[in-house]
Amino acid sequence: MRPHIVVIDDDEKIISLLRRSLAFEGYDVTTAHDGAEGLKQLGQRQADLVILDVMMPNIDGWEVCRRLREAGVISPVLLLTARDDVQDRVKGLDLGADDYLVKPFALEELMARVRALLRRRPETAEEDGRLRFDDLVLDVDGRETIRADRRIELTAKEFELLRMFMQNPKRVLSRDQIMERIWGYDFSGESNVLEVYVAMLRQKLEEHGGKRIIQTVRGAGYVMKGDS
Repeated sequence: MRPHIVVIDDDEKIISLLRRSLAFEGYDVTTAHDGAEGLKQLGQRQADLVILDVMMPNIDGWEVCRRLREAGVISPVLLLTARDDVQDRVKGLDLGADDYLVKPFALEELMARVRALLRRRPETAEEDGRLRFDDLVLDVDGRETIRADRRIELTAKEFELLRMFMQNPKRVLSRDQIMERIWGYDFSGESNVLEVYVAMLRQKLEEHGGKRIIQTVRGAGYVMKGDS
């Protein structure tokens, strides 16, 4: 089945360009000219990827992204914006966006980011919408994390990071593998964002005496397993 991509932008030229270009690459494309229309379409049919303009009238891209994550939608979101302020970039990522591209953009770069985001989709299906490891349960559909009957509040990125570990139990995941799947190539190099998120995730999972199940493999990466 062809990946379904929803493009939400109030610029007709960009809508037309992306509709043609993405369709030519073999994607199934749906378009919307404002945030309200985009949210309605996403409520009717699941998307494998959302390409979302930030500056739109009425419901802007920030609000669309926030509502999607609040509703439990985990489809990757690529934000398009004419502004390249660091604060805007951080705001988008905090709201649950997966990548960020500044207008005007090169079509080749957008396509590369689309391919990267689609590669980061879950590779395995969850039984009854849930993943389980030891006393930990991840309800993918309900966006809930429960350990030993205790509900744990996770951010969107923490949830996706934990989901990746739980889809690959007892398998060592390299730093590069995790960065590519969860954040994309923009956060490669010397960034310590992964280490920070692993530390935050451990703190939440190990609260109230929970044993450590995300282990560091020195020089290799991380692995989900019982105590060493």
